[in-house]
Amino acid sequence: MAVPGHDGVNRAPIYPRRIIGIDPGTMVTGWGVVEAIGDSLNHIAHGIIATAGAPAQADRLSLIYRGIEEVIQLYRPDGISLERVFFARNAQSALKLGQARGVALLAAAHRGVTVNEYAAAEIKMAVVGYGQASKEQVQKMVAALLHVAEKMAADAADALAAAICHLHRQSFHSRVLQAERAGALRQNRR
Repeated sequence: MAVPGHDGVNRAPIYPRRIIGIDPGTMVTGWGVVEAIGDSLNHIAHGIIATAGAPAQADRLSLIYRGIEEVIQLYRPDGISLERVFFARNAQSALKLGQARGVALLAAAHRGVTVNEYAAAEIKMAVVGYGQASKEQVQKMVAALLHVAEKMAADAADALAAAICHLHRQSFHSRVLQAERAGALRQNRR
């Protein structure tokens, strides 16, 4: 059901949008859940999946998969946001990161959840306003934007930042579409 706005343009009603951000890593994978209602962002939960105690890479990947699947099942997101693949100088590290990303993508696919990927600089820009921001700057801005007083792991903060980036992007695209519709409506009235 569309709701007319103050300018006469029909707008879709505002429903909550819940996004899980994931910061994949083979030793620590961060996750964070953010919900948007209109322009308001609400922190739902965050945490990490630690795999340092696992004896082999396959065991770490299994822990990551099960952890992400559990978070998806518990929080029922509308989508997942994670950092797009980057090129690392160390091929071994890049391979392990790619494997962690792969199990995150697999968990999302098995649960039927859409995945959105963003470059690291794009995520930092959306949260801090500077694409080369430090981890500490990201942590501080995430805490400020979501009103989180407790200290959070850098990996969880990065995951929350990925979720915020996606929600900001969705909001921006929605505004662009509304402006296009309003312009078309004004054009048709002439």
